[in-house]
Amino acid sequence: MTVRLLTNIGRLWTGTEILSNAAMMIKNDRVVWVGPAAELPQSLPGVIDDIVDVDDVDNLAGGFVTPGLIDAHTHPVYAGNRYAEINMRASGASTAEINAAGGGVASTVTVTRGTDPWTLCNGVRERLRLWLLSGTTTVEAKTGYHLTRDGELADVRLLRSLEEEPGMPRLHVTFFPAHAVPPEYFGRPRDYVEAVGSWLSDAAQAGADGVDVFCDGQQFTADDARWLLSTGRASGLQTRMHACSRPRHGAVRMGADLQCSSVDLVNDTDDDDILALAKSATPVVVCPTNSLYERRTPPVRALLDHGVPVALGTDHNPGQSGSTQMPLTVCMAIAMFNMSVLEALRAATVGGAIALGSPDRGILANGYLADIVQWDADHEGAFAWAYGLKALRVWRGGESIR
Repeated sequence: MTVRLLTNIGRLWTGTEILSNAAMMIKNDRVVWVGPAAELPQSLPGVIDDIVDVDDVDNLAGGFVTPGLIDAHTHPVYAGNRYAEINMRASGASTAEINAAGGGVASTVTVTRGTDPWTLCNGVRERLRLWLLSGTTTVEAKTGYHLTRDGELADVRLLRSLEEEPGMPRLHVTFFPAHAVPPEYFGRPRDYVEAVGSWLSDAAQAGADGVDVFCDGQQFTADDARWLLSTGRASGLQTRMHACSRPRHGAVRMGADLQCSSVDLVNDTDDDDILALAKSATPVVVCPTNSLYERRTPPVRALLDHGVPVALGTDHNPGQSGSTQMPLTVCMAIAMFNMSVLEALRAATVGGAIALGSPDRGILANGYLADIVQWDADHEGAFAWAYGLKALRVWRGGESIR
């Protein structure tokens, strides 16, 4: 048993309230007490093994401390890059022109399939470490760039093995072969859907937490998505959906009807969709980088005003967003989505925990995981200014990783 005391916390956001001159006590990997330092209990849960003075960083007056951030939407398992394609897009090339030149998801699938497991694993390991060092203690990590049964299941096992290594964030592994139709199934999308459905119980046994479907007019239809998600749920998987389509495809409405664990991106969402999400209390994950790429903005303010749980994600992927920086995502959400600083921080912590079905994190309170970050600032307002606030110290389960 290890008992650790964090003292002289100048400003602490617990996930529910702001405390000044705070302290926190950790036993093993859980918070056992948090509050104003002046109210520290006289009776302590065992002998204190370590006292951390948060005020020992120059000129920070104790600094600003929050729960570890939660990235609720990422695609980190891939090899290679698509810089040439990104350059084409920036120069005005259309999606059709890029695909004709060999770009798009298919290009990453080709490179990833041709990469040896050791090299692939090293690349994913380095990305995940960047998340943790920047203050993100939980990452939702999708497969989706092998698009074969064996490759996708191997990716699930890869992620699970990496999570056990020192210096890695906690992972929520999402099985995502329904990312695109692979070339060997060209012209036979329904055959591929049925094949993916037959892999879902194996994915759950391999350690996947959830299943995702890319639902739009270009990849998988709402009917495909409904069948795959229902099949995944029957296998014990949480259900997620890339609801990238226009409202006429019914993706968002279907996600609400199914009460998915999360409906993601939702850049085109009408009033009826919002009401359906609110009625079902279905969480939504929004990604500012995706909104910039698509040049479409989800109605985050309306979602919040209707009580819909909102989470944030970097949408890290090889074709659109190279960011592993949730602090940058928080800042962009404030600027783009008309969110207050605390609304954006809540979406990056409590909202992420809700979307991932992980009620043991995202808040610093008795019984919650001691995933904690001290930031290079003395007030939460710095998140709206820094465009990527620096994490000075990160604790995962009460253990310092930097």
